[in-house]
Amino acid sequence: MSVTSWVNETVVRDPTERRIFTILGIVTALLVVGVLTGVIGIRFLLFQVSLVGMYALLSLGLNVQWGYAGLINFSVAAFWGLGAYSAALLTAPNSPLGLDLHPAFGFLAAIVVSALVAILIGIPTLRLREDYLAIASLGLAEVIRVIILNERQWTAGSSGISGIPSLLEWLPLTSAATTASVVVVLGIVVFLFLRRVHRSPWGRVLRTIRSDEDLAKALGKNTYQFKMQAFVVGSVIMGIAGAFYAHLNLYIDPSDLVPLTTFYIWIAVILGGTGSNRGAVVGAAVVIAIREGTRFLNDVPAINTLGLDLAPLRLLFVGILIILIMRFRQDGLLPPKDELIWPAAKDKTTAAGGGGSGGPNAQAEGGDD
Repeated sequence: MSVTSWVNETVVRDPTERRIFTILGIVTALLVVGVLTGVIGIRFLLFQVSLVGMYALLSLGLNVQWGYAGLINFSVAAFWGLGAYSAALLTAPNSPLGLDLHPAFGFLAAIVVSALVAILIGIPTLRLREDYLAIASLGLAEVIRVIILNERQWTAGSSGISGIPSLLEWLPLTSAATTASVVVVLGIVVFLFLRRVHRSPWGRVLRTIRSDEDLAKALGKNTYQFKMQAFVVGSVIMGIAGAFYAHLNLYIDPSDLVPLTTFYIWIAVILGGTGSNRGAVVGAAVVIAIREGTRFLNDVPAINTLGLDLAPLRLLFVGILIILIMRFRQDGLLPPKDELIWPAAKDKTTAAGGGGSGGPNAQAEGGDD
């Protein structure tokens, strides 16, 4: 990629998007100032960065399924939990299996288990209408949680699994810094991979299926095969996020596999912009900011004086944010415009007088489904 193409791809031309990135930059600067002044603990900030990274991975996984293939998956928490328990059972010394393996084997097991379960769910449902997958995935989430809760000899049941090792303990860094570094690297790798495949013919077929599956079939595409691939890829990314969470939290139990996690991820994808990888990451950051930031509202002197308890209202704040975005930004904070177009194609549009990525040709090729 040439320097000119990289600049054209990176520079945000939409004024609203520029304002969004400006706000994110200001928030980042305030966090840095808070750490330097001692108002915010560095370990707390690194933990929040790790949570944002994990939620970003989950949002990117759902974006593959829903944003591109139109697959309604209500079992995000299930695949996340499968990844977390796969890592915990293989790596924790006091797990029921007692294998005490390296974390790399936990991540590998999370990938394999998530892929196998996705295939087992996809085989009977992906040939049917979208609502059958929604029903099956909703049931899958509860079935997996109940199995983990009751099969104590394999999963430790409600007692949970503790003693999960930290990632890369041999590095001369704190545990918080190591886990934050790992999830940032994972997020970048997954983001770049998805950006590549979504711009490829494979990604274009998925967007066609989401928009009009009959048209994709008329063009000779095996839509069942493409949907299965998208479902497996998204589920594997969710499993990786779960494996990372196990090594972040160092403890896992069935109560972590609540449907609320699935709800948060769906909100992140919708807020960021369905079909947008950038939006999935930004949406995850917004959800974590609301979910974690509201924990400290009661510490604000003015609120504390009034005797109000605002911390439990985080779901209300998320709902208000959804209403505002749907009112003023219906396609999400960062809709999938230029990121779906190859830079070389945008350069050709510019040379042909199409006005760059904002020209009509580019908008027709890169707009949302």
